[in-house]
Amino acid sequence: MIKQLPFYMLIAFLCTITIESLIACICKIKEKEDFFIIFLANCLTNPLVVSISFYINIRYGLIPRRIIIILLEIITIIIEGFLYKKCLSNKKHNPFFLSIYLNGSSYLLGILINSFLF
Repeated sequence: MIKQLPFYMLIAFLCTITIESLIACICKIKEKEDFFIIFLANCLTNPLVVSISFYINIRYGLIPRRIIIILLEIITIIIEGFLYKKCLSNKKHNPFFLSIYLNGSSYLLGILINSFLF
């Protein structure tokens, strides 16, 4: 099962970037630099969240994984919110609410996608 981790991480990352880019467009993020910041923020947080949740699932099972994912998502929202506050040129949105929109959307759509694929 551990051999599947790189593939799972790649799929999770690509889905996250796609979903969050689409939601950013809906939120009227237009600057290429802002999309790049969103991309870089996900490069920092997504691999950690996916690999930790994958490990917890293998080691402890689904219920602890769900609890850990909620904690990891909260931490991710905070980290990305600070990054967006510091780096995004679009100041129309509260950076923490933007982080909630983007991460909440990718998390919920990720659950939906996983239910169809796995």
